[in-house]
Amino acid sequence: MHAPEQEVLEHALAWLRAGHRVHLCTVVRTWGSSPRLPGAMLALRDDGQLLGSVSGGCIEDELIDRARQGSLPAVNGLLEYGVSRDEAQRYGIPCGGRLQIFVEQLQEAEQVLPMLESLQQRRLIRRSVRLGTNEVVFGEAMPGAVACLEDDWFHHYFGPQWRLLIIGANQLGAMLASMAQALEFNVLLCDPREEIRAQWQVTGVQWCEGMPDDVVLEITPDAYTAIVAVTHDPKLDDMALLEALRSEAFYIGALGSRLNQEKRRERMRMFDLNDEEIGRLHGPVGLPIGSRTPAEIAVAILAEIIQIRSQQRAAALTSQSLAHALSNNTHACAS
Repeated sequence: MHAPEQEVLEHALAWLRAGHRVHLCTVVRTWGSSPRLPGAMLALRDDGQLLGSVSGGCIEDELIDRARQGSLPAVNGLLEYGVSRDEAQRYGIPCGGRLQIFVEQLQEAEQVLPMLESLQQRRLIRRSVRLGTNEVVFGEAMPGAVACLEDDWFHHYFGPQWRLLIIGANQLGAMLASMAQALEFNVLLCDPREEIRAQWQVTGVQWCEGMPDDVVLEITPDAYTAIVAVTHDPKLDDMALLEALRSEAFYIGALGSRLNQEKRRERMRMFDLNDEEIGRLHGPVGLPIGSRTPAEIAVAILAEIIQIRSQQRAAALTSQSLAHALSNNTHACAS
């Protein structure tokens, strides 16, 4: 499964190569109950065809009209929606919601290639565009960075798709794989038991051959990777978890009761994992919502993964805002 950003950029690339005029529209800032987060984007063709979303509603319709009329910015610029109550109602934005959109006309197909390459190579980059110009600068970025305006620059970030490695092709693993794909995770699955694999029916999943601990090392978990072990077999789960807890994965969970989890943690200490590493393990896995069936447990697990991811995003956004504030203060002092 491709990341939504990758699909948007692939269509933009194909349209540019076919000779169309293409605009890239990205949510920059939101206030109140805006429907999409900063960084959400769409590619818009001159005849009104589009892929992606910035609001999921009437703003897309208005952008289509502008594209057909040729009234979108020729270089780049900012559009703001939901400023007044009447405008919020007109565009279907929830009460009090506002959003600001950066609109850029792509000049040539080659502009899209660095972003696509970063997604395909699981490499995070920052693409900065100076407002009112065609000037574009690429640079490195830290995980969790969010699209933003800084002085007369718009910064957007392209990088790894969120992915989930599931250890165990049982009924719970199947539920997790189906739901995670609906949440736009790239799902990987490992289960060396041939009799279990033969019963697998969920499509769109990348099978990883080998023992779970070898697979964890092979995929090189990064800050965009979650790992969940659900075989309920310590010989499979524990070896994978040993490698996962030493990795950069942002979430690591394992199925099992509280008593079994305590026994697992004791086993982990025998393999030279320290308390901080062992403390990263979410077990019992998932939010405590009273789940009992495989589907309910899958909901609880994915809810906890989303919660942890949101907390890390919020922390990164706070750090980013503080860095911008310090930078602005430094510039003010220098002047």
